[in-house]
Amino acid sequence: MQPFSLDPRLAADSLAVADLPLSSLRLMRDSRFAWLMLVPRKPDLVELLDLTEEERSQLMREIAFVGEILKAETGCDKLNVGALGNMVAQLHVHVIARFSGDAAWPGPVWGSGTAVPYPAGAAEALALRIAERLPKIA
Repeated sequence: MQPFSLDPRLAADSLAVADLPLSSLRLMRDSRFAWLMLVPRKPDLVELLDLTEEERSQLMREIAFVGEILKAETGCDKLNVGALGNMVAQLHVHVIARFSGDAAWPGPVWGSGTAVPYPAGAAEALALRIAERLPKIA
């Protein structure tokens, strides 16, 4: 079995926030949306079905956990959660803060325009604020 490695596209499109018990928590580099991503740190995962039942339960706990943090941090109107994998096969789950009137509202964020980079230091500051909230909700 190969060791876990993050898909190069996921690595390029996101910034590391923290490691949770199962997943690497990452912030997508698109300032139009507060957009987190969970990537289970296990090799060769493509589908949710590739996780054990216990791991699927852990992933759901982590999704809810980061969803609470993202909602508290942003005050968003709605959280979108999705695991598509059409562009990158490696299993990863998106948790996205949505606002009525955001750049893609009411449609999905995927394929909606071009990503807008964060201003210098802004993504790192948001990632740090999210990371600082992790022990408070645990």
